[in-house]
Amino acid sequence: MRFYSYLTILLTLLLSSCGSMKKSKEVPGFSAAEYPYIEKFHEGVRLKARGQIDESIAMFEQCLLIKQTDDAVYYALSELNLMKDNQAKSAEYILKASNLDPNNIWYTQELAYMQFEQSNFSEAVKNFQKLVKHTPQNVEWLYGYAECLVKLGKTTEAIKMFDKMEDQIGVNPELSIQKFKMYVEIKQPEKGILELEKARKLYPEDPQLLATLVDYYFQTNQAEKALSFLEELVKATPNNGRAHLALADIYRQQGKQAIAYVELKKAFQCDDVDIDTKMKILINIHEASQKIDPEVYELVEILVTQYPIDAKVHSIKGDYMLRAEKEDEALKSYKEALKYDKSQYPIWNQVMIMEYQKSKFEDLYDDSKVCLEYFPTIAAVYLLNGLSAVQLKKFDEAITTLETGKDLVANDKAMESELYSQLGEAYFGKADFKSGIEYYEKAIVLDPKSLLIKNNYAYRLALAKIDLPRAMILAFEIAPENCEVAHFIDTKGFVHFQAQKYVDAMRYFEKAYKLQPSDKIIVEHMGDGYFKTDNKDKAVEYWIKAKVLGSTNKNLDKKIERKEYYEPLY
Repeated sequence: MRFYSYLTILLTLLLSSCGSMKKSKEVPGFSAAEYPYIEKFHEGVRLKARGQIDESIAMFEQCLLIKQTDDAVYYALSELNLMKDNQAKSAEYILKASNLDPNNIWYTQELAYMQFEQSNFSEAVKNFQKLVKHTPQNVEWLYGYAECLVKLGKTTEAIKMFDKMEDQIGVNPELSIQKFKMYVEIKQPEKGILELEKARKLYPEDPQLLATLVDYYFQTNQAEKALSFLEELVKATPNNGRAHLALADIYRQQGKQAIAYVELKKAFQCDDVDIDTKMKILINIHEASQKIDPEVYELVEILVTQYPIDAKVHSIKGDYMLRAEKEDEALKSYKEALKYDKSQYPIWNQVMIMEYQKSKFEDLYDDSKVCLEYFPTIAAVYLLNGLSAVQLKKFDEAITTLETGKDLVANDKAMESELYSQLGEAYFGKADFKSGIEYYEKAIVLDPKSLLIKNNYAYRLALAKIDLPRAMILAFEIAPENCEVAHFIDTKGFVHFQAQKYVDAMRYFEKAYKLQPSDKIIVEHMGDGYFKTDNKDKAVEYWIKAKVLGSTNKNLDKKIERKEYYEPLY
């Protein structure tokens, strides 16, 4: 470019004897008046080389104040502005450079690409045409020209340019695919297919060619051809997870479940299928299937192996273990998920509910405490923490927690009722029966249909031997004669037992026992009933059964050893 000649002249000057103006004047074409301009130009080049872009721009702009006809200055300013991502300014300068020296092919090149970037395709195509005319064998210029033609909708002309490129570089899969797409666009797909087949003779296992054919035949509802090329594709690229997924889906639609799972398993083992896609597949199977095939559990395990520290992977495993009725494994998976992401309340909720159902009150107490750190405004968490504290006899702590939770409830009478009932439990635990009764009564007012709250209240009254008439009313409400809920019937029997109506109590205990013979409390009550109806041997037999089942009554051993009845102590 022209500024190189300036540099050559400048070097000549520097190599001349010390500052002899006379000698410098002997350089053809330059006068002494032009030296300041040359020095500024050189300074601009030096600043650009140092990376001092703004300073270099300023220096070249000073050059323009002296001379406005030097295309090299405009070219330099175009480059510098492009470095600053000021494309509009860069385009302005390169256009001026090109206008000053229209025969400079490099200016034309820069202008063509810049116009293309600015989507000025009508102007870009003119410059690319000049470039291709200047050097017909330049593949990059041919490609740029073809791209401009495509953008202008001149597809047929673009194909001709790609043909010329092919003459230069030979058959190339990517080029063939581009030509195929253009033929499809102008509704000549048969010519496009010929292009792909020509490329496949040289590249029979090229995955891009195969994938293009697969897509085309699927889109044109030619399923058999699509399947044939898809099977070729997975052979050519065994780590192409997307191809395995597509193949699995086709086999599934054809009812070939076994081979579909083989392909799905291969897809899950491939890295190009992202975790979200795999998760979506497992979620869809889980939601759509009444019965989960054993092969699906293999997919779950593959996912856990691939992403061992991803919370959602352990969460989906928990869902599958729950479906398989492997509750311990499900709970373990959900808790593993929480190790890596504690911000997902649905997982916390699942963990806490399962711990409650399994009477894992120590775990529930610990986990609900951590959950409260992340979700301090959810009343349900306070309820579960308070409930677990009651079970662990941390009554004062339970009361504080439950009172806080109660204040967070809004428009949820059932939740508020549950909190009041647990406050009742806590106060009964502290032997503050007056407060316990007060809170249980408030709970019933809020949710008069809750049989569970009435059951617990009746049992507490009976255990404390206070207000047995109220306990009796509640017992008949929760367990009418047609009741089939073992715990409610047992509570009704216990109220009668505490009221010293032993024959009636025994009738209810027996009914409850038939419904749930493995419940430790019901079994122990059977023993108590037998004792009070003068059958000590039977009483001891059932007390021993209750002990084996894990009764927590601290007086049970004494009852067995002495063959005497003692009030329960929990």
